[in-house]
Parts: sequence; C-alpha cells; structure tokens
Amino acid sequence: MKVKKFTMLAITILNILITLFVAWIVVVIVICNFLIYGLSSSYIYDDTDHVPKAEAVLIPGAAIRSDRTLSQVFKARVDKAIELYEEGKVKKILVSGDNSTVWHNEVNPVRDYLLKKNIPDQDIFLDHAGFDTYSSMYRARDIFHVESIIIVSQPFHLPRAVFIARFLHIRAFGVPADEKQPILKNQIREIFANEKAFLDLSRHRRPKFLGDPIPISGDGRNYE
Repeated sequence: MKVKKFTMLAITILNILITLFVAWIVVVIVICNFLIYGLSSSYIYDDTDHVPKAEAVLIPGAAIRSDRTLSQVFKARVDKAIELYEEGKVKKILVSGDNSTVWHNEVNPVRDYLLKKNIPDQDIFLDHAGFDTYSSMYRARDIFHVESIIIVSQPFHLPRAVFIARFLHIRAFGVPADEKQPILKNQIREIFANEKAFLDLSRHRRPKFLGDPIPISGDGRNYE
C-alpha cells in the first residue's frame, strides 16, 4: 500500500514538473517572438519609396534549382534588390548564401542573374559563407564592413533578419520581397528559428568562417 502511494506521489510530482517545463518553454517562445516582431516592425517598409537609403542591399541565400536557376523565393528577393538599386536606394548589392561545397553554390547564380539585368559587376559582392541568417549579418558587419543595409526577404523571415542585424549594430531596414501568403511550414520554422537567434546573439557566436576584409565601399570585381 505504501509503495502504491509513493508511486502515485512520484507520478504526480513528475507530471507537475513536466507541465512546468512545457509552460516555461512556451513562455520563452512567446517572449522571443514578441520581442523580435515588436522591435523590428518599425524598420520594415512595405514599399521601396519610404525605406531610407543605405550602403547596400543584402540578399539572403535561398534554394537554387538543379539547372542553376533561382527558385521563386530567391528570384523574388533578387528582383526586389534590383529595384532598390535602380531607384538609387543603395549603391551596392551583397549576395549572401551557402557555398559549402563545389556542388552547392547559392551566390554565383545570383551574380549571373544580376549581370544579365545590367547590374555593374563592380557593384556586386558575394558572401560565399552566409550559411544562416546570423552568419550573413555577422559577416556583413565584420568582413564587408557594412554599416547600413536594406535586407530583402519574404515577410516571415524579415523580422528576424532585421533584429539580428540591428543587435549587431548595423543600421538595418527590411523590404518584403513579395506579398504572397507564407507557407505554414515556413511560419512554424521561423517561430523556432527566432529562439536560435537569441541563443546565437547571447553567446556571441562566431560564424564558421570569417577571413580577410572585403569592404563594401570597394570594387566587387577585386574579390571574384
């Protein structure tokens, strides 16, 4: 009888602890997302007319098709960057993406696309080690010496990108690459990616690769 009571008590305590742990996780997630969306919203502009000028527009990496053409998501980002460049909002274009292997290169196809759109070669800068949003913003500051940027991405991703850049002391603004309804899995992924952003920032994580400076004020052709 005593064993049964002890077992029941242990199960009750365990259930309470699990409930408290789950509640704590939920609270952390809500706070992180509230801060990221709340603190970045005033720096995101729905159109290019009102966004302040900056040194460069940053295009975060996205999927490349097997034939080396840009996915719909990536093309939307690049087209918006071209729009900002042609309107004189920026003088340089920084393409940041994953080039971790010979077979996976997110940045060179963008450069080819930009050249076909008559963007001057000297104004195109490539970041081959932008493996995630945090690394892209960190390297924009430390490698490319960017002080102000306009980030173009989909609405579900922009708040986190702008928040990270601002936290790293970059004068960052965001412009949505499109207005389409985001896919549910992207929204869910972003909820948890926001927690990772806080963890990276709190640990002052250094990207996997840094390297020699490539000042955005220079000539992009010198670093091809």
